[in-house]
Amino acid sequence: MIEDEIRELLDKISAQMRRNYNQLLHDVNLHVGQDNLLCKLWTKDGLTQVQLCEHLKCEPPTVTNMVKALEQKGLVYRQRDEKDGRVSRVYLTPEGRNLEGPVYDRWRKQQEKLLAGFAPEERLLLRRFMKQMEKNLF
Repeated sequence: MIEDEIRELLDKISAQMRRNYNQLLHDVNLHVGQDNLLCKLWTKDGLTQVQLCEHLKCEPPTVTNMVKALEQKGLVYRQRDEKDGRVSRVYLTPEGRNLEGPVYDRWRKQQEKLLAGFAPEERLLLRRFMKQMEKNLF
């Protein structure tokens, strides 16, 4: 059935993209997923770990482990909220902020590799199809 083939193709594409992208991120000492957490902080610094879980659609232990790993690399730090001491917020260090350009360059490189050979209108159509698939699943 065509639906099975599409699922298999999506699985293969996803797995290969992850391998390729992980290799690109290795150059800046990051792993897949850590870039997404940093991206959320580049957009809005000082998010709580609960907010990061919501934005990343990850379980709390996953985010906790990512934050710890990024802290060890000197890219983020945690600080108690001034208004509510029970809440811990995650902030970028200057080193974490400086990775924004290099990570975005790698995202663009990955996307260009993925979409090579597609005309602009085909890219738009593919995006529309994928947004519909996402909507169907959520």
